[in-house]
Amino acid sequence: MKFSLVIPCYNEAANLPLLLERCKDIASSEVEVILVDNGSTDTTQQVLLQLLPRYPGCRSVRVERNQGYGFGILAGLKAAQGDILGWTHADMQTDPQDALRGLALFDRHGKNVFVKGRRYGRPLADVAFTLGMSVFETVLLRKPLWDINAQPTMFSRIFFETWSEPPADFSLDLYAYYQARHQGLPIHRFAVRFGERAHGVSHWNVNWAAKRKFIRRTVDFSLQLRKNLK
Repeated sequence: MKFSLVIPCYNEAANLPLLLERCKDIASSEVEVILVDNGSTDTTQQVLLQLLPRYPGCRSVRVERNQGYGFGILAGLKAAQGDILGWTHADMQTDPQDALRGLALFDRHGKNVFVKGRRYGRPLADVAFTLGMSVFETVLLRKPLWDINAQPTMFSRIFFETWSEPPADFSLDLYAYYQARHQGLPIHRFAVRFGERAHGVSHWNVNWAAKRKFIRRTVDFSLQLRKNLK
C-alpha cells in the first residue's frame, strides 16, 4: 500500500531545509513526498533543485503561476502514485511526520476511510474562530464538520477519483471533508500539535481583514454545496 504525501509550498524557501529534514524519515519505497512549488516568487524553485537530490523519495512538481492553495494540492495529487493520498502544510506548524500516525489508521481500518488531524496547542482566538466556522458548516451542510482545516488530510485514491470540480482555494479542505461525510466514509481523527511557523508568516491568517476574506470565500463555496443538497 503506497502512500503519497503532497505538501504545497508557496514562497517557503526558508522553511524547505527544515521541512526536507523532517520528510527524510517519512520517504521510503512505500512513501513518496511531493513538494509542490505552487507558483512561488521567491527562491523556492532554486532551493528545491539544490536540495532534493539529497532526499531520495522526495520529488517536486512545479506550478508556474499561483492559482490558489487548492490548485497546488490538486496538481500534486494528480502527479501522485500512491494508493493512499494526502496533504499537509509546508510551514512546520504541523509536523509532516504526523502523516505516519495517520497512515497507521489505514493499516488498522482499511483503505476505505477518511483520516484527518485534530489540532491542539492553538491560541484561544484561533480556537474560537475555528469553532464558529465548524458550527456554521455543520448547521448549513447538515453534517458534522469540525476543525475543517486541520492537517494532515488523508484518503484513498478511489475516493479522490470520485471528486468533481474541487475548488482551487482554501475551500479544498472543506470539500474533501464534506465529500467524505456525504459518501459515508468512516472518519478517523487523531491529535496533532499545532505550533508556530518556523519561518515567514501565514498567507491568510494575518489579520481580521484576511480572515473576513477567507470567511467570505468559504461561505460562498458552502452555499454552493448547500444547493447540491436540494
